[in-house]
Amino acid sequence: MRRIIKAIHVRAIRASATRGFLVIGHLVIPCALGRCGCRAFKREGDGATPVGHWSLEMLMWRPDRARHSVTALPGKPLRPDMGWCDDPRDRNYNRAVRLPYPASHEELWRADNLYDFVITLSHNSRPRIAGLGSAVFFHLASADLRPTAGCLAISARDMYRALPFLGRGTMLIIGASARPSRDDRKSPNRREHR
Repeated sequence: MRRIIKAIHVRAIRASATRGFLVIGHLVIPCALGRCGCRAFKREGDGATPVGHWSLEMLMWRPDRARHSVTALPGKPLRPDMGWCDDPRDRNYNRAVRLPYPASHEELWRADNLYDFVITLSHNSRPRIAGLGSAVFFHLASADLRPTAGCLAISARDMYRALPFLGRGTMLIIGASARPSRDDRKSPNRREHR
């Protein structure tokens, strides 16, 4: 196992950008952001990735599609009956739920590959405040880095590269607008996004 990185950073060109770079130590990885960019004041359904410092809490993966990777994050395999409540009026808002579930929710066992790996974040978790956003995850991106509904997403290849550096003490730092540093631009691991 590699040394655990204490802080990883998301760097976007501007607050409204739907793409940016995730910086994990020496790795500079293209990433997808929310369809409305990054916002300091996240609201349920606004399509924005929340600005702030978020701890990485748990890795979940599809055991039928993805091999578990070496990581210091606590984890568990996904099951078809796993969901996440996104109804601000429900007592389980922004929590994992077992399906079927009567309130509005997201299914974690998806037909696409976006949740083959999904890392839960501390965003709006302690305390949970109704309406301030739910199901903000760090997960896999579509092949074209399409914007997310408010999450952070990277390719499966890059997720396998990143996981060995991540652990329970790793903080994800998302800023509203930050250009890649001079060191990021010189990194041999930097890949341009389209």
